[in-house]
Amino acid sequence: MKNAAFYIDHLNLLPHPEGGYYKETYRSKGLIEAGALNDFTGGRHFSTAIYYLLEQGDFSAFHRIKSDECWHYYAGDTLHIYVLHSNGHYECISLGAAIDEGETFQFIVPAYAWFAAECAATASFVLSGCTVAPGFDFADFEMADKTELLQAFPKHAELINRLCR
Repeated sequence: MKNAAFYIDHLNLLPHPEGGYYKETYRSKGLIEAGALNDFTGGRHFSTAIYYLLEQGDFSAFHRIKSDECWHYYAGDTLHIYVLHSNGHYECISLGAAIDEGETFQFIVPAYAWFAAECAATASFVLSGCTVAPGFDFADFEMADKTELLQAFPKHAELINRLCR
């Protein structure tokens, strides 16, 4: 069985600012002009894609972006994706191969939702991918301020305290 180090090495993954490892694998040549987009500071590529790997004990800290983000499961164990929607709704999605146990191969995090991810308690690592449309740009990326997130979602204090940097 292949481990996290195998994928980090063979896919040339680099440390990601929100935790884990990543590599951009696709950035469309096509561009959406700024005038055709709401709330964006400039034009964006149609779509982007990355590999994303998390190991046990690390996490993707709460953050949000201005685009929908589709997560894809590739290898390893189960990944939990925690989503705090602007209307106060909370959901935890299990990304993985055990679809007979409620896991899913893909999940869409909607634009502007706060989200974080970590390996399930029994997992050693998860290799996933993320596709973003309009394409990802760090100008659209916002790390959560723990104090502000706690004020907005006080019922989820344990989760927020654990998954903010």
